[in-house]
Amino acid sequence: MLIYNAEIFTMDEQGVIPNGYVSVENGKITAIGHGTPDTIPDNSINAEGGALYPGFIDAHTHLGIIEDGLDFEGDDCNESTDPFTPQMRAIDGINPFDRCFAEARTRGITAVASSPGSANPCGGEICAVKTDGRRIDDMLIRTCGIKFALGENPKNVYNDRAETPITRMAVTALIREGLYKAKRYVHDMNSYYQDSENYDPPEYDIKCEALMPLLERKIKGFFHCHRADDICTAMRIAKEFALDPVIIHGTEAYKIADIIAEENIPVICGPLICDRCKPEMKGLELKNASVLIENGVKTAICTDHTVIPIQYLPLSAMAAVKGGMDFSDALKALTCVPAEILGISDTVGTVTAGKDADLQLYKKGMNPLDLMSEPCLVMINGKEV
Repeated sequence: MLIYNAEIFTMDEQGVIPNGYVSVENGKITAIGHGTPDTIPDNSINAEGGALYPGFIDAHTHLGIIEDGLDFEGDDCNESTDPFTPQMRAIDGINPFDRCFAEARTRGITAVASSPGSANPCGGEICAVKTDGRRIDDMLIRTCGIKFALGENPKNVYNDRAETPITRMAVTALIREGLYKAKRYVHDMNSYYQDSENYDPPEYDIKCEALMPLLERKIKGFFHCHRADDICTAMRIAKEFALDPVIIHGTEAYKIADIIAEENIPVICGPLICDRCKPEMKGLELKNASVLIENGVKTAICTDHTVIPIQYLPLSAMAAVKGGMDFSDALKALTCVPAEILGISDTVGTVTAGKDADLQLYKKGMNPLDLMSEPCLVMINGKEV
């Protein structure tokens, strides 16, 4: 199948192809070219000069794990009976029949990271999923990392119960304790593998098992933090345990953008179109993403759905543009950059041969970030959705 007569925003080194075509077979992009091919299959789509983009990616949501219109019954985001739960897997709590998946698709959002919440210093395993499907296992792209939370959220949850942690010191100490136990678990396991005659394997620990890929840098550590000092704490923990860190929210990241850049840590910025709903968000500014980009920080935009409904992801990027972000950087913040941050850029995020055919098409002259815009075609894995 071909999509032809399109202005193609590849979001990779090819840049923009003013008049080109994309070939799709078996769910993959097989070719990209300039002009119109000599032979056009019967099932092809004439873009009529419209703009073709890769599907948008929301790098931080709770899509499907907090269901639309439900309270406790549909909220599986926080296992707040234990402050340290790396063994919780978002994939086990996501309902793919939540109506918000359909709302994501209608706005060209073809992939998201769905995450456990921030009630716990360690909430569990984040997964990247496509937004179309009936069984979450079939929608899974891959596990991205482990969710940690610093600042007010865990403090508030456990202060209400007069349980640890109720201070930033205790939040960080619990994370440090859990990571150190996992580090020792890995050491003991390796000792057993290297010399099983003289060493016994450690007693099975599901929490340590969940953290092993993190310590081996096979997945990343995603740190929920708003205040600048909490961002610095995330950096400190990451250095102590040689983690591959990502900052989620980073509301005050603009205050230390140069430091974040020096440490080469990406930021998933958002939500942006919300109120300053708690003290640690008092520094919320639309300029945040712009300042990060200017300092060389790899920056994506997120909704934090359900905080901001998923379909307003493009509007969130437009808000960042209002705050000073370049329009082209805003497009990258919804496509290639979140794919890189989540570790899924080998399959999605750009219109590149060999990647999944996750595509969206807009009529000629439409701004894909505009509130009134919607794609006239959305494809996931080469299927019109």
